[in-house]
Amino acid sequence: MLTKAEKTKQFILETAVPLYNEKGISGVNIDDVLEATKLTKGCLYGHFENKDDLSEQVIDLALKKVSEKIREAVAKGKTPKGKLIAFIDFYKNPIETFISGGCPIFNTAVESDDNYPVMKKKVAKVLRIGQEELVALLKEGIQIGEFSKDLDPAVFAFKMVAAIEGGIVMCRVMETAKPMQGLLKSLKMELEQYSL
Repeated sequence: MLTKAEKTKQFILETAVPLYNEKGISGVNIDDVLEATKLTKGCLYGHFENKDDLSEQVIDLALKKVSEKIREAVAKGKTPKGKLIAFIDFYKNPIETFISGGCPIFNTAVESDDNYPVMKKKVAKVLRIGQEELVALLKEGIQIGEFSKDLDPAVFAFKMVAAIEGGIVMCRVMETAKPMQGLLKSLKMELEQYSL
């Protein structure tokens, strides 16, 4: 059971996640968070040392939430191939994303690349873990005879994520989900070429 202080801190973080995902770390200011939460500056600073502390904890929560949601979707697959199809399908709507504003992994990666080294490390870790999990699924699929040994797990996993993340950005900018449907279909067809 969370204490009142813990509940307030959690409320601040949960409320700030979409703000940060839509506006970016540098685009959000403390007043935005205060307006969204209807809390006082004193209350906010009772839970966070400064904006950097708040930003870091908000990004941690956003990355955790999206990672958990992806894992939930993937877990619905019964086989490695089914899990990979579930991963691909998770991204079918690049406009109405799980957290408004697009993919928090990509959004944070782009903004933190040159400006926020601490955030960059957090995103790199999430990407590394995600890649390792996809590679493991592909390897398992090869081991159990679901995929051909011609499939290179590391290359295919990287290609899937790079294509999907790029597709999200392009679709959001063009304000259409249609190209994403073609991209996801193409990734599934390529995966199918390796299926036994």
